[in-house]
Amino acid sequence: MRIWSVHPRYLDRQGLTACWREALLAQAVLEGATRGYTRHPQLERFRESGRPLEAIGDYLAVVAAEAASRGYRFDDAKVHRRGATAPIEVTTGQLDLEWRHLRAKLAARSPEVAERWSAVVLPDQHPLFAVVDGPAASWERAVLPPGGATDAQD
Repeated sequence: MRIWSVHPRYLDRQGLTACWREALLAQAVLEGATRGYTRHPQLERFRESGRPLEAIGDYLAVVAAEAASRGYRFDDAKVHRRGATAPIEVTTGQLDLEWRHLRAKLAARSPEVAERWSAVVLPDQHPLFAVVDGPAASWERAVLPPGGATDAQD
């Protein structure tokens, strides 16, 4: 499961679709509607937000809006709750790690999208998040070797 901290504008078609599916799964987990993934580390920041269902709903709404701007039709009726949640902090280290992870994925499957974003050093964050200085998140499991490619499966 990868719930990206980077703005969904950077995702290719496959990444945007996967992000939507995985955030919907996260919503189901946070609602208690599934037994799987209940301890997934990516969900920690939503649980710690104080209003996890509204936070994941706000996250999904932005992903759906990005999809709509590209002419895709994600069913935003699947977003169960939304609310004016306080921003969730994301560190510069986390954004950097995710950016390197995403760039490796884009280079492999969508070189034209990778090229479009090649000049970006540190990407914009998803609007749900507020950037603060710091290392990668304690819940992060992706490990990037010095070359930037990743062994993570998300």
